[in-house]
Amino acid sequence: MKITSIELVISAVRRSQYPEDNKPEFLLVGRSNVGKSSFINTLINRKNFARTSSRPGKTQTLNFFKVNDSFYFVDVPGYGFAKVSKKLKNKFGMIIEDYLEVRENLKRVFMLVDFRHKPTEDDVLMYNFLAYYKIPVTIVATKADKVKKSAFEKNKNIIIKTLGIKNEDLILFSTITKIGKQDVFDIIEKEVSGE
Repeated sequence: MKITSIELVISAVRRSQYPEDNKPEFLLVGRSNVGKSSFINTLINRKNFARTSSRPGKTQTLNFFKVNDSFYFVDVPGYGFAKVSKKLKNKFGMIIEDYLEVRENLKRVFMLVDFRHKPTEDDVLMYNFLAYYKIPVTIVATKADKVKKSAFEKNKNIIIKTLGIKNEDLILFSTITKIGKQDVFDIIEKEVSGE
C-alpha cells in the first residue's frame, strides 16, 4: 500500500463531531508510551505527522486521520498512565465506549502492546473491553527491534497466553526495522476492499 495523502480531519470529543462520510475506520489503542504515534508515522512514512508526546496521557481526544481519502486511523487517548487524574481517565473511557457503541464503519482495532514486557493489567482490561463489543482486534507488539531474536518465541507466547489470543492475531512491529508494516497494510487492504 502506498500512502499518498493523510490529514487530521478532526479531534473529536463527542459523536456529533465524528466524520459522516462512512469510510472504513481502524481504531488504534494502547498504553501511553507504547508507541502509537511512532506506529502511525511509520505506516505513513512521515517523521512527525502524529506527534510523539514527551508527556504521556497528553492525547485527550479521538483523532481522525483520513488516509488516501479511503479510510481513517482513529487514534484514542493512551490508557494506564498514573499522572492522568481519575476523572480524566473516566472521561477517556466514556469517549471510547461511546465511539465503540455507535461506529458501524469501524473495521478493526489495532491494539498496541510493548513486545519487551508481559501485557499489563490495563492491556488485559482493554482487550476484554474490546472483546465485549465483538470487534475484530489485532495485537501489534511494538519495539520488536529491542528484543533479541532468541527471545521472540518466549515473548510471543507470553502475550498470546496473557491475552488469550491466537497466534495469527499478533503482529510483531518495529518502527526501526519496519517488521510488521506490510502485515498491517495487508489487513487494512483486505478490510477496505471488503474481501
